[in-house]
Parts: sequence; C-alpha cells; structure tokens
Amino acid sequence: MTTKKITKVSGGEDSPQKPTFVPTAEAKAQAGKLRKNGVILWVLAVVAEIIAMVILFRKDPEIPLSTGSRVMLIIILLVDLILLIAGSMLWKKANRFDPASKQDALSFFFQNQMGVVAAVIAFLPVVILAFIKKEYLVGAIAALFLVGGGVASADFKPPSKEEYAKQSNYVNELMGVDHVYWTKSGTKYHLYEDCQYLKSDRTTEIFEGGTVSDAYAHNSKIKPDMNSLCSACEKRAAKEKGWTDEQLQEMKDKATNAVQNAAQPPQTEQKAESEN
Repeated sequence: MTTKKITKVSGGEDSPQKPTFVPTAEAKAQAGKLRKNGVILWVLAVVAEIIAMVILFRKDPEIPLSTGSRVMLIIILLVDLILLIAGSMLWKKANRFDPASKQDALSFFFQNQMGVVAAVIAFLPVVILAFIKKEYLVGAIAALFLVGGGVASADFKPPSKEEYAKQSNYVNELMGVDHVYWTKSGTKYHLYEDCQYLKSDRTTEIFEGGTVSDAYAHNSKIKPDMNSLCSACEKRAAKEKGWTDEQLQEMKDKATNAVQNAAQPPQTEQKAESEN
C-alpha cells in the first residue's frame, strides 16, 4: 500500500464500455466557466488592440512617433499578447473537460484552434495599420506577437470525444472499469496505485478516483493518445489476465473499432442513401 497522499477526484465513477464519450454535467459546467473566462480575456485583448489602433490612427505618416508614444504602444501590445495567451490557455483547458468530435471536421478545428483565430483578430489589424502609418518597428513587433501568440494559442494535440472513448474502452478491457491514477506533473496515467513509477520520491501526491477523461482534464501534460497509458501498468494488467502480446493488441483494436463503428451510419442507411 502506498504512503503517498491520495487525492480523490470527484466526477470519476465506475463506467461500462461506451462507443462514444459523453462529458458529465460537472465537466460541461467547468468547461463552460473556463470558456466564458477565456472569452472575457480575449475581449480585453481586443480592447488593448483598439487602444493601440487609436494611437496609430491619429499619427501623421510623415511624422514619427515620439519615443514615449512608441514605448507606450509596445507596452499595450504586450498586454494584448498576455491577455490573448491567458484566454487561450483557459480555452484549451476547457476542451479537455468537454472535447469536440472529429466527425464534424470544421467544428472540431474551430473549437480547438479558436485561440489562433483570436490571435489574428487581436493583432493583424494593428500590423496592417502600423505599416500604413510607417511605424515599421511597431508593425514588426505586432507581427512577431501575432505569430508568437498564434503558436502559443494553437493546440497541436487536441483532445476528441473519439480518443477519450477509445481509451476508456481500452482501460475497461484491461481492468473491468475506467478508473485511473495520475500525478500533478506526470505525462502518463496509471492503472495501479502502487505502480513502480508512482513510488518515486518525486511523487508526493497521487490523484485517483477519476476516469481517463478526468486525468486529461486535470493534467494538461498528459497527451490525449494511447501512448499516455503507463506501459508498465498495461503489461501488468495483461499479465494478470494471462494475455499474450497478440491478445493485448486485439483488445486495443477492439476498443478502437468500437468507437469507429459507432461513428459509421448503419449499412441499411448507407444503402438507402446510395439508392437515392
């Protein structure tokens, strides 16, 4: 039995296999709160942008800004950048609680990359106006902030309902229940409280009682893919069941296929559509 501090996470309950992922009411509420706060920060970023544009709009293109005005503009743009990134961090965290579905590619893209859209809105007009007004230094800095803010706001490994369902099903195959453990800064989730990787002296607290989706929602360092399951826990579960490597792969494929099949319309519907 581990001597580490165990923190139970509310909302994670024993759950049967499901072909699709449905966030709990608590998770949806948390996601809604995070998105609301993220949008507020983005609006404040646009306000900072408007202030910068007002200063630039009044400038005579033939007369350079004073050093003080130029410094003030750069500070305003920096505030704009900070607000943008802070809002994007909240938005990405919200998507961990309530991910989009890959079945609607357009909706999936915009839900996960809204921070990039916000970056364009918050900086591109300033970049254009700065160059029109011949404030090339300010324009270059705004362009740099646009690129940096866009990269920081992008989600290069976005979560999805399908990925959550796939991994939940796989954990169910291994353990009979979607119940996992994780640490605050670890990059893996675990199936056993006494896993060898949780015994490290660096681990002072173990979170438990949640599902795979809870692990993703509470630790952004865990990437939403199959490789985030602790390999030692995976092998231990397979050994306890007496599975060979081939059987383990079959279970993994079964979990994946259950989700993929759920996303496909019934054959009868497909046939009817083709006939029409």
